[in-house]
Amino acid sequence: MTTASILPGLKRSLIASAGTIVFGMEDGTVSIFGLIFGVAATTTSSSAVLVAGASGAAAAAVSMMAGAYLDAETSQAELRQNHERRKADLARDPAALAAELPDRLAEAGLTPDLSAALAGAVRDSPEALKAVLFTLQADPEVPLEPREQALWMLLADFLSAAVPIVPFILLPIPQARVVSAVVTLSLLVVLGVGRALIAKRSIARTVAETVSIGIAAALAGVAIGVLINRCFTA
Repeated sequence: MTTASILPGLKRSLIASAGTIVFGMEDGTVSIFGLIFGVAATTTSSSAVLVAGASGAAAAAVSMMAGAYLDAETSQAELRQNHERRKADLARDPAALAAELPDRLAEAGLTPDLSAALAGAVRDSPEALKAVLFTLQADPEVPLEPREQALWMLLADFLSAAVPIVPFILLPIPQARVVSAVVTLSLLVVLGVGRALIAKRSIARTVAETVSIGIAAALAGVAIGVLINRCFTA
């Protein structure tokens, strides 16, 4: 397999997984940001901060990977069930389908009056009846292959978790706190913009939400770290 044959598939997968990647990066950044600052607030040992950060990042990344895999697997199972139901409906008697149509329309959220009116309009036309049923059974967005989805989540979560950790490798703890905060909040701004573009939301509001979550995580980590440190050193 050549590089030229791999790159188109990788690009397709990357574009299709944009939401998963942004979510994984946000989770990894926020969770480890809070953990790192909680530990760094109570120690001058860089090794303690690094051990806590690295172990937390690895555990969180694996957990998120498993969640992404199961979510994609569930979506694929629902898609298969939908296809099987379509095949079964094609083989059934139109009169039996017409009798079930009001209930299916109600499941889709239509009011009883609308369900009855639509069912009555298509009852005598098998083609129209099947068209309505197929519309109700329209496939959701086709999910990625579970292993592919899980791999993107693992990489995004773990690599983004390294952002708040790296300054503690390169610098003494007092300076590392400042640098880590600056680079992590900068990354959260970028992730907020990404979330806004994917979800078609207000950029300013989404960035503010994303950064606020990161700050809240850091403050929570510091508060818990200081509290536990005082309790056990009193």
